[in-house]
Amino acid sequence: MSADRLARFEATLAGLARRSQRRRLIGRAGHDFASNDYLGLAAAPRLQAAIGEALARGVPVGAAGSRLLRGNDPEHEALEAEAAAFFRSEAALYFGAGYSANVALLSALPQRGDLVVYDALVHASVHEGLRLTKAETVAVPHNDAGAVGDAIRRWREGGGRGAPWIAAESVYSMDGDRAPVSDLLALAEVHDGFLLLDEAHATGVLGPTGRGLAEAFEGREALIATHTCGKALGASGALVTGPRVIVDYLINRAKPFIYATAPSPLAAGAVREALRIVDDEPERRDALQRRVAIAKARLEALGFAASDTAIQPVILGPNARAVEAAEALQAAGFDCRAVRPPTVPEGTARLRISLTLNVEEATVSALMDALAETLTAAAA
Repeated sequence: MSADRLARFEATLAGLARRSQRRRLIGRAGHDFASNDYLGLAAAPRLQAAIGEALARGVPVGAAGSRLLRGNDPEHEALEAEAAAFFRSEAALYFGAGYSANVALLSALPQRGDLVVYDALVHASVHEGLRLTKAETVAVPHNDAGAVGDAIRRWREGGGRGAPWIAAESVYSMDGDRAPVSDLLALAEVHDGFLLLDEAHATGVLGPTGRGLAEAFEGREALIATHTCGKALGASGALVTGPRVIVDYLINRAKPFIYATAPSPLAAGAVREALRIVDDEPERRDALQRRVAIAKARLEALGFAASDTAIQPVILGPNARAVEAAEALQAAGFDCRAVRPPTVPEGTARLRISLTLNVEEATVSALMDALAETLTAAAA
């Protein structure tokens, strides 16, 4: 009886394995080319000291409830005030994860009669929010601001009377390329709409002072941004920044915020310190960009279209080829992971090489040597 009950799940997993799509958890081993700890802050002494100091003054480990019940800790409120000042926005709201923040935005803000125009390669969290929205939705080709404008105009001509919402990532998590942020914001403003911008892979590392690709635009009424805290900031959770009325609306209407236990107050304390580090230690961003430049030059020499960010996609095509290349690099001491459909489009399985300050510049070069050897061996 038990075997019959579980058979459909086993069959699905077997099918994934045949297509080289079955996932498994792999422990940390080798040089870090897989994490999003771009600035090397996850184990930084300053963050550890901030946690120790918070514990010493009685900050609890757990919130023990929703923010709307007894889970609202002074550490949360201090982080939100400091984050609003840091990003130069009217207000900020702290969520437990970037995923839940994006689901909250897309499910709560666009209303029936509105339109959400989203980039074809936008993150899965946005797609989950879109599944819950009452607004009309339409996908447009990747990084095509013209197509965004066309979609909004067609909707207006067809009788659309609500607000248009544009959903995009500032840096795309699987390709490392940048969105045309200023063009998208201009479209949102001219059409009396909003830009929902996921800054997950830009926060802390891009923009003149590490505040993201929308740094020059924060505080504008049409911009609502998600700043993930578990990547370059080395902690956990996510901050949504935008107009105060939007933050208050989320507190009242966003189910992922209302019905979730609040994030750990200790995590909030760590994020507060991480924001200070971004301000105090710009040399971290400079060091990261040196690693990016090394990887970009080497990948282009190998014939790949490299990015100018910390995310370098090495697109190999077939799932099995990406898995084999990742396993070969892992055996050589480099923690690189294969990314396959449905996370990326069919036929574009890849190595997602993530550059961080957890490796030295010489180690980046060594990885590129090992990658060249792996690809040559596979082609032989």
